Amino acid sequence: MKVCWLSAGVSSFVAGYLVKETIDKFAYIDIDDQHKDSMRFILDCESVLGKPIEILKSHYGSVDSACRAFMFLNSAYGAKCTDVLKKRVRKEWQDQYKDFDLIYVWGFDSTEQKRADRLRDAMPEFSHEFPLIELNVSKAEAHGICKRLGVLRPAMYDMGYNNNNCIGCIKGGMGYWNKIRVDFPEVFESRAKLERLIGRSCINGVFLDELDPKRGRMSDEVIPECGIACEIAEMEM
Repeated sequence: MKVCWLSAGVSSFVAGYLVKETIDKFAYIDIDDQHKDSMRFILDCESVLGKPIEILKSHYGSVDSACRAFMFLNSAYGAKCTDVLKKRVRKEWQDQYKDFDLIYVWGFDSTEQKRADRLRDAMPEFSHEFPLIELNVSKAEAHGICKRLGVLRPAMYDMGYNNNNCIGCIKGGMGYWNKIRVDFPEVFESRAKLERLIGRSCINGVFLDELDPKRGRMSDEVIPECGIACEIAEMEM
């Protein structure tokens, strides 16, 4: 059974579209913290793909709930939200299909061959396909394909974010958080309070409520799309 894992990002959608005739299931793991426009994007993708997208969700629902439940934010070994809200949900889904030979389709682009290799090493029990890498499609080109298909990309991209991750991704750097401070002040304040409750900061060495508003440059910061890409990035660290 061939399964395409969507992330509410453009790259995973385009990867699935390029091989849609061969895919048996499309799946998307929803999180409360996604921009409200993300579900609109998923439904638009479903229409263009011509196949239903199975929507999965953790009972924890949100980043705040997951981090509060475990009193943990992140470390070099990973973020609790990625583990609870994404990784565990995917593994629970996999348990339903133990009798199947699963082939996973991922949206890594032409610059992410090393992460694709690490993914194969991390999940050797499954077969993996990377249409964008195989066809040498860059992230920018994936956005162009999405536009030509008539699918409006998620709002977070047009707001200047590189990925359509949760609003207030705890793996973001100083530049990212200072942009969140401006665009989503209520989220910034909520995450700052969460840091103090847990006693650890999202950014190494500085709490959000002490962050200089002028620090950081988003152009210098790389945050992978939430999901398997985050897991692979954590493995690299």
